[in-house]
Amino acid sequence: MVRNYSVRTDLALEEKERFESDNVEIPGVILEEDYDEERELRITRVEIETENGAKAMGKPVGTYLTLETPNLALPDEESSREIALELCRCIRELVGRSGCRMGEDFSVIVVGLGNREVTPDALGPYVADHLNVTRHIVREYGKYAMGMEHANLVSAVVPGVMGQTGMETAEIVKGVVRETHPDLVIAVDALAARNSRRLNRTVQIASTGIHPGSGVGNHRTAMTAESLGVPVVGIGVPTVVDAATIVNDTMENFIRALENTDSLKNVGEVLKSYTAGEKYELVRELISPHLNGMFVTPKDVDEMIHHISHTVAEALNMLFVNRTQEQGA
Repeated sequence: MVRNYSVRTDLALEEKERFESDNVEIPGVILEEDYDEERELRITRVEIETENGAKAMGKPVGTYLTLETPNLALPDEESSREIALELCRCIRELVGRSGCRMGEDFSVIVVGLGNREVTPDALGPYVADHLNVTRHIVREYGKYAMGMEHANLVSAVVPGVMGQTGMETAEIVKGVVRETHPDLVIAVDALAARNSRRLNRTVQIASTGIHPGSGVGNHRTAMTAESLGVPVVGIGVPTVVDAATIVNDTMENFIRALENTDSLKNVGEVLKSYTAGEKYELVRELISPHLNGMFVTPKDVDEMIHHISHTVAEALNMLFVNRTQEQGA
């Protein structure tokens, strides 16, 4: 039986990896992986098919696509376009799975979640800044003003955070949805990761919507098809990692070093016998209370968020605005 321990992560892939590290299979959860070695691009699909699988994973039933590449935050135009194309295909797949059919007058709202004043949490607002919004143009001048036969109605909203508005973000978005009647909501947010190597190089697209703040223990009202009344696709990039995770990773390296030392080999073997959950809980107890609740982000996160937000926005623009460009690529 797996010990129930809390890992600060929003990624379904990392939840699945946690069970695999303890050699536990989860019925109702399927993982598929595709790796392009030439482009250093990995796409992992986690399918949670049953309620029991969802309970074990701590994630709703649905599909979670994770795109990983070390080039995500690099200021390389050609690489960014390739990644945007892959993201576009992933988003389009989950939009289709949500039951939406992108026909004439298809309406989508992109919600940029997060706090613009806090750089690691500013991904959502920055993506909204780079979107080609079209709803006002189509409604005022007609679809032919966009120079295309079928023009989607794209709008964006940046609702801020409760500390700025005094309102739950989901309450604001629900009001906007009620007034504008979109066919789809896409929520973009910064996430927390379990593994520091995934920071700013991973994108998760989920058919289940999004749960703001869950990765950092600041649970807010979820934005899902049930709560908003329309399909919701969540897009997130991990920008922070729990301090306990960094200490835990260091402990893993320390154990390996002990095993290679004759005089301390027995100590390393004892520590290695601990499960991943037991190691993590031990670390949390040792660093408490000074580092518990602390989250860490790379020092050049401002530049990384700038490039990543452009790439995510380009993927959305390809899908909803420049559809002929995306289909011909």
